[in-house]
Amino acid sequence: MYGHVLLLNGSTWEPLTVISVPRAINLLLAGKAIMVEETGRFLHTVRTQFPVPSVIALKRYINVPRRHASWSRKGVLARDNYTCIYCGARPGDVVRGKVLHKTDFTVDHILPKSRGGRDVWTNTACACYTCNHRKGGRTDREAGMRLRWEPKIPRTSYIVIQMGKGPDAWKKYIEV
Repeated sequence: MYGHVLLLNGSTWEPLTVISVPRAINLLLAGKAIMVEETGRFLHTVRTQFPVPSVIALKRYINVPRRHASWSRKGVLARDNYTCIYCGARPGDVVRGKVLHKTDFTVDHILPKSRGGRDVWTNTACACYTCNHRKGGRTDREAGMRLRWEPKIPRTSYIVIQMGKGPDAWKKYIEV
């Protein structure tokens, strides 16, 4: 019964969050949500079986103030899809004879913290260890390095799907 379920708001079907399968089943059994997409798997009890949901929607609309994605190291890495902003390296690429893994990537501050750079979406990006070390406490221009893209504030729904590592069935409910 492991996995995650995308929870949509009632009537608007905007994505709210990613929840666990047990929580989703509790909402369904309590009559607070409806099943929108199934996984094709089933939860078996002594007398019956229940389809395991992939996407559910609340029956009633709940007013949720527009949320901005909160900054986090994990969020920056997910937003950039573990791609180095300087050299474009990704997990699985070979750099200097070494195969890169997700653990070889870190968050780089475009304007270094030592110069007043802050932990905000527009000042941070994913960088491989080699590029981050090369740049050091300098700006990208001072280090002779170029940004491949401009770091931006992500939409919350983008972070929902990245953090939830959602299946293809989720993509039609989330604007990516």
